[in-house]
Amino acid sequence: MSNVIKLRKGLDIRLQGQAEETKLQLKSNGHYALVPDDFEGVTPKVVVHEGDHVLAGDALFVNKACPEVKFASPVSGTVSAVVRGDRRKVLCVKVEADKEQQYAEFGKKDVAKFDGKAVIDALLEAGIFGYINQLPYAVSTTPTVQPKAIFVSALRDKPLAASFDFEVKGQEQDFVTGLQALSKIAKTYVGVGPQSTLNSQLSTLNFGNVDVNIFDGKCPAGNVGVQVNHLDPVNKGEVVWTIGDPTVVLFIGRLFNTGKVNLTRTVALCGSEVKKPCYADMLVGEELSTLVSNSYDADHHVRIINGNVLTGRPTTKDGFLGAHASEITIIPEGDDADELLGWAMPRLKQFSTSHSYFSWLCGSKKYALDARVKGGERHMIMSGEYDRVLPMDIYGEYLIKAIIAGDIDRMEQLGIYEVSPEDFALAEFVDSSKLELQRIVREGLNNLRKENE
Repeated sequence: MSNVIKLRKGLDIRLQGQAEETKLQLKSNGHYALVPDDFEGVTPKVVVHEGDHVLAGDALFVNKACPEVKFASPVSGTVSAVVRGDRRKVLCVKVEADKEQQYAEFGKKDVAKFDGKAVIDALLEAGIFGYINQLPYAVSTTPTVQPKAIFVSALRDKPLAASFDFEVKGQEQDFVTGLQALSKIAKTYVGVGPQSTLNSQLSTLNFGNVDVNIFDGKCPAGNVGVQVNHLDPVNKGEVVWTIGDPTVVLFIGRLFNTGKVNLTRTVALCGSEVKKPCYADMLVGEELSTLVSNSYDADHHVRIINGNVLTGRPTTKDGFLGAHASEITIIPEGDDADELLGWAMPRLKQFSTSHSYFSWLCGSKKYALDARVKGGERHMIMSGEYDRVLPMDIYGEYLIKAIIAGDIDRMEQLGIYEVSPEDFALAEFVDSSKLELQRIVREGLNNLRKENE
């Protein structure tokens, strides 16, 4: 029997452009790139050179601080470029794909016969271990620290989020195998939604060391940090591994079931500017032009987001699919908007959490929001705004103030070890002070990590 955890805080932002459950068949142009910035906390050391030929599953770069953590190429082909930025920072490693794909062979494995160390070694060898994150610090984890538990969120509830139930159809055995592998390492918690078809399937399986929980509430109930906070909070000196992107479990399951690295994921092309919102199967690092070309009106000012509207990164059609991105979202940029009387005009087409517009009377109306901030940064207002959308047992506003002040002792007391930047995405959306809360939290976590090293 699954546990049901009801969350009362949160906010569902209803946007136009939800992807319909149909798949677009894409033909790749052969351009791929793996981006180290997709793996938070990793300092990359490139282990290939331009002109080298790699197989799908061969390492392109490793974590300099922990070289046994490799990052696998999604395709076989020729390394075309190692792109660097300021101070020779590695921006991406580009690969031109072969017409006929070749895979590094790691051998099929029976998870039932493996222990935790053998599972970790298999993930390290195949170059997909780095897709697992950890709390504290919300960074890509390393095998040097044994976690007290592993948390997997199979609930995507951010605005326009891709349906994992749709993605996992036909791949249920890979998902189960991936969970079984993780459970060999430590107690594994899986969070699903109340309407998820996975709930009934998982509850009938005997995992032994896997605990299935239903999270019933508004966004951000699907955040893995929120689930950790309600099931087994992280204290100072403790570590939990987290997988907020359930497709990673499919990567792990495919490795054990086929003996090959397959980084295919089902991506939602969504947003109010998309002509026909739908899904498409893509490989991690695939160039986005194959997906977004002709999907929106070229004469419109749009923002293309690698990920969802709350936590994704702005990109272009020449960008590459992020390692953890389940959506490519296209919304109006808003830089060409010309509104009479600005904010003072009563409106029905603008979303507001504070009832500033009459749109709050429209019930379940969906909105075509643009990327404007609509206001400038100002002094922090202690109004309890964060607490209304943050279903965690922490004082969000006081934690942000402690991070800004650089008060490490205060940060620790207020629960910084339990949070990640995405937990403050909704708070950033409703914040009347217009502070970049996700950036502030990331800087606070980075400073704390350096202090504790």
